[in-house]
Amino acid sequence: MGAFRNKAKMAVAGSMDAPTLGLADATGFSTDLRDCPLYPADMQQALDTLAEFVSRAKLPPYDIPQRQGELKFLLLTRAAGSGEFLLRFVLRSREAIQRIDKQLPWLRQQLPALRVASANLLPEHKAALEGTIELPFAGPGQLELRINERTLRLGPRCFWQTNDAIAAALYRQARDWCEDIDPGSVWDLYCGIGGFALHLANGRRAISGIELATEAIACAQTAGAGLGDERLQFHAADATAFAESHRDAPDLLVVNPPRRGLGERLCRWIDTSPSRWLIYSSCNAETLAADLARLPRWQARQARVFDMFPHSHHFEAAVLLQRAAA
Repeated sequence: MGAFRNKAKMAVAGSMDAPTLGLADATGFSTDLRDCPLYPADMQQALDTLAEFVSRAKLPPYDIPQRQGELKFLLLTRAAGSGEFLLRFVLRSREAIQRIDKQLPWLRQQLPALRVASANLLPEHKAALEGTIELPFAGPGQLELRINERTLRLGPRCFWQTNDAIAAALYRQARDWCEDIDPGSVWDLYCGIGGFALHLANGRRAISGIELATEAIACAQTAGAGLGDERLQFHAADATAFAESHRDAPDLLVVNPPRRGLGERLCRWIDTSPSRWLIYSSCNAETLAADLARLPRWQARQARVFDMFPHSHHFEAAVLLQRAAA
């Protein structure tokens, strides 16, 4: 399966006049990946345009061995449905921001699909992809994603799956399970930008999406407002703290934790809660297995594997669990 990736996380190396976009190691050796077949053709073309932009805006690539230069990464995300782009410049300092801003009209003319652009500051010399400060350029702050029949919103610092087609299949599976169960209430824990919650909303059931990242919640709230479902709500909170602070529990729990899994505290709460159904979406089979072992009062009813990351040994798994009879 080729041309499936909707994200290009490109280290910028080489020189200002001849930049490479792709991989760079600690010795300064770089591999250009602009023509990588994992990216759709329009993303490959966009990356070529961005390489030209690096020269035009006079952005010196960051030299890892020398710890000099300004531009560390270009992070490009393609929107499902529209093919529009969200672009982030990861910079060592603010030194190049004015030059980027000055040349952005040229970039938008050459790349009409560019919708959202921002700068991210990563001043430290460390193995990280981004820093904590995001500086938006003029224009919209969110990218629209069309997944199945839902419109989601994505901000620069929000997580999104790398494979739109498989993400859409994952959400359809969760929706199908939910329709069979027909719960009156749902909590979507670690909801991100609201993919599961938006797909499960039908105007009748009460759904709360919980996510610690405030930018993701802002995107989810915008998407929820567009759906017009008053029973769908999103809250910025820690998933474990949110659950532990409630005496009640929904009919259905949906959890989509990071690779580290749910952990002992949340598993303990889920295991003793009055909830009857659980949908667990995981990108890490080892932590999924560990968490399921912490849920002795639950029984797996159905499971499905999704090839979210073709050409690798990684995959996404979804499991439908039911509380075991006493």
